[in-house]
Amino acid sequence: TAEVDWGYFTPSEEDGLVEPEAEKFPSTKAVASATPVKPTPKPAAVAAAEAPVSDKRQRQLKYIERFAKVAQGEMEKFGIPASITLAQGLLESDAGKSVLASRSNNHFGIKCFEKNCSRGHCTNFSDDSHKDFFRKFGTAWESYRAHSLFLQRAHYQFLYQLKSTDYQGWAKGLQKAGYATDQQYAQKLIRLIEELGLQKYDQ
Repeated sequence: TAEVDWGYFTPSEEDGLVEPEAEKFPSTKAVASATPVKPTPKPAAVAAAEAPVSDKRQRQLKYIERFAKVAQGEMEKFGIPASITLAQGLLESDAGKSVLASRSNNHFGIKCFEKNCSRGHCTNFSDDSHKDFFRKFGTAWESYRAHSLFLQRAHYQFLYQLKSTDYQGWAKGLQKAGYATDQQYAQKLIRLIEELGLQKYDQ
C-alpha cells in the first residue's frame, strides 16, 4: 500500500415425427439412430470463450472500459505503462468495489501522513490489521494523478529505465521498491495484465 506526501499535489426435439409403423417395426437404422452419441468435446479455447462471464470479471471489464483512456493519458505524461496503472487500480480497489474506492475515490490505497489535514482530506481505515489514514479524493481521476505523482519519487526512478512495454519488469520493480507488503504483488499484477490483455494499452 502506497504512502505519499501531499505537499506538492494539486488537484421434443419436437416430439418425434415417427411414423406408427416405424415405431412398431423399427429398422436397423432406426435402432442405430436411437443409440445416444457422445458429443465431441470442444477445444479448450472455444469452451472458455463460451463460458459465462463471472460478476467479478464483468466488473473488471467495466472498470477497464472506464479508466483505460485515463491510464493512457497518465502514461503519455509520466511514462508509467498504462497496463501497470490499470492493473494496480484493479487490484488495489477490487475493480472499484473497495470501501476506499467507493467512498473516497482512492483507487490505489494511497495513505496520508500530513500533520495538518484539513477537514475531509483523509479517512481512517483498517489496513493490514491496523488503522491508517488514507487520502480522500473528489474524483477518481485525482486518484490516478496522485498515483502518477507518487511514482515520481526517487526510489522509483529506476523503473523509468525500463521500456513502457515491459510490464513484467515494472510489476517486479514496484514490489522490489516496496509499493505493497504483499509478497505476491508482482505476480498478481502480471496475472491481471495477461488475463485481461491490458498490455495492449501500452502500445
